[in-house]
Amino acid sequence: MSDTTAPQSTPVQALKVSKVATGSGKASKATQIFLAVMAVIWFFPILYAVMNSFRDYAYTAKHGYVSFGGFTLQNYKNALERADFTHTMMNSLKITVPAVLLTLFLSCCVAFVVSRFSWRFNLALLGLFTAANLLPPQALLIPVYRMFRQIPMPSWISDSGTLLNSHLGLILVNVAFQTGFCSFVLSNYMRTLPRELYESAVVDGASVTRQFFGLTLPLCRPPLAALATLETTWIYNEFFWATVLLQQGDKFPVTSSLNNLRGEFFTDNNLVAAGSVLVALPTLIIFFVLQKQFVSGLTLGATKG
Repeated sequence: MSDTTAPQSTPVQALKVSKVATGSGKASKATQIFLAVMAVIWFFPILYAVMNSFRDYAYTAKHGYVSFGGFTLQNYKNALERADFTHTMMNSLKITVPAVLLTLFLSCCVAFVVSRFSWRFNLALLGLFTAANLLPPQALLIPVYRMFRQIPMPSWISDSGTLLNSHLGLILVNVAFQTGFCSFVLSNYMRTLPRELYESAVVDGASVTRQFFGLTLPLCRPPLAALATLETTWIYNEFFWATVLLQQGDKFPVTSSLNNLRGEFFTDNNLVAAGSVLVALPTLIIFFVLQKQFVSGLTLGATKG
């Protein structure tokens, strides 16, 4: 019986491995330094705004913003009183929740058809929905405004009698602009689902509706959670269409209420910063609560074959 010995590495090979390890270590350290610098650059404006939201305007007017001191909580108290965040937050809730739910449901329907059925206009349908994200909102301002002004609505839906100056109109605009992106993401994820699951469902007599609600939607919980987080943030922070399509102050969402913090002759930037922090708190809470589902939803589709 012959003994076998493991091949030993030569000094040249050991030197090459050492150089590769040293090079990879330097690259990793350089990457960490680069990411740290970028994080500081990215967070500096946010941290600077948060710090100034706790500072008195008279102090910063005298000593400048490149100073330290004059801290107070009065800005937050004044922002809550002047901007009426309680009422405007409810308006944002009335707009955001239906818009997000309707966007995700319609996107699931489009993605299911595109990913599970092969027909002539398959890619054209997906491209049609995705094209809405390629158009700047400013280009559609006048057509959408005129269209909403001419569409009649019953009085129990809109006080103005049209889609203009109503929460329903704002919901429909957000759904129209966000459905394409969600359909694109969900269709790519649904294509990774094994076809054997659907073949087994067909053998068991499951209809298309049963396959959609009983099989596809439960498997799409991770990407739906990630998209729900993104869509809630985007629709909640939407400012352009709310300013254009709403004309009554009692219907404005919370982002538009920041205009109430601007003075007639000057603007207290510290007060506006405090109001901005209050407006951003709900989205930050939602992100940290759904952080695990958000990250898993973004990475799960990449690990499937």
